[in-house]
Amino acid sequence: MAALIPALRNLMSPLRPRDPEEHHRAATPLELLFDLVSVIAIASAAVGLHHGLSEGHALEATITFGMAFFAVWWAWMNFTWFASAYDNDDTTYRLLTMVIMAGSLVMAAGLPSLFSATPDFTTVIIGYVVMRIAMVVLWLRAGCADTAHRKSAVAYAIGIAVVQIYWLAFMLVQPLSSASSYGLWAVGVMLEISVPAIAESLTSTTPWHRHHIMERYGLLNIIVLGETLLAGTLALRQTVEHFDIMLIHTALSALVIVFALWWVYFLPEEHLPTRSLRRALVWGYGHFFIFASGAAVGAGFAALVDIITDHSKVSLIAGDYGVAIPVAAYFLSLWAVRDRYTCRGACVAVLPAFALLVLVAPAIGLGLEGVAGAAALCAVVRSRLAQPAPVSHDSATAKPAIVKKPSKAKIRGTAKRR
Repeated sequence: MAALIPALRNLMSPLRPRDPEEHHRAATPLELLFDLVSVIAIASAAVGLHHGLSEGHALEATITFGMAFFAVWWAWMNFTWFASAYDNDDTTYRLLTMVIMAGSLVMAAGLPSLFSATPDFTTVIIGYVVMRIAMVVLWLRAGCADTAHRKSAVAYAIGIAVVQIYWLAFMLVQPLSSASSYGLWAVGVMLEISVPAIAESLTSTTPWHRHHIMERYGLLNIIVLGETLLAGTLALRQTVEHFDIMLIHTALSALVIVFALWWVYFLPEEHLPTRSLRRALVWGYGHFFIFASGAAVGAGFAALVDIITDHSKVSLIAGDYGVAIPVAAYFLSLWAVRDRYTCRGACVAVLPAFALLVLVAPAIGLGLEGVAGAAALCAVVRSRLAQPAPVSHDSATAKPAIVKKPSKAKIRGTAKRR
């Protein structure tokens, strides 16, 4: 019987709060697997946007892409912040996380149906609800072990469960066929994003780890930018069938742009320098636009390849703007969540100014190369004006004590006394 106790403890241990100041906190293999599953859903949404742009339905495809991406990103974000605060890696935690992954795969399978003439959320909602119910169980477990944040944990569990009832009722209006049904979707989104704001305000903020959260967001950004690299590879692959110098330009531009987007994101400034709830909400929620625009850049490049290879009747300048608009949105979103807080002087204006330049480039005849050049120049200028965050006292290494050398007069005085 005594031998069973360690096994049972490993099966289900209390979800006690993690130390928000824990040193060397890094993403776990389970979190990386979770990201891998999430990127499948992100890629599915990006494919839908790609086809919509190629078929000349840019507005409708962009709206649908935003709806699809929100479902993927919101489920990812909620799990990420929870894991930062309560991950104990016991068997039950792992299994519940895998249930969330399974729901994500179901959701990914249903995303193509959103990009039809009559969008149908049924499969997406089923996968989404599976993910969210697993989160309810995780929050209830956290509430049992963390007495200091029990009110917040229970509020999370109740809030998430109530919103899932709303989404199940939303299935009754499928497929979407009227403006009112889109309005009902917007109501559901507002309910979802209000849950963390309300729950976190009931107690001190849950013990998420700043550097761990910044790392997790950075990793997802890298994954999202991979969509652009995939589109660049597609352009090169097309040159094997029939050589076109424009495809080479497209592939090189994709490479330059993805490097520039990566560069301006990973600068010395700390994205989240405090644990302030207001700042955390702005930063955490604002990344929806960074991630969505990053994925949309890849979809724009894929549509541009279709245009160049005569698989689309859309104009070339429209294809250029399919890349330019999300690049500009990426810069503006990054400014909104980071630069307007951390920058001083001319640094504040860099990203908005280059976002405008990116939008102007295709209109004045510079084309895709102009967009890539503006993005690269933005990375150069912004990195030159980077303002590294001050080193906090708890992370700074202790300075060695300074030993003052005795003056020559004191040495002579001591010698005389001797």
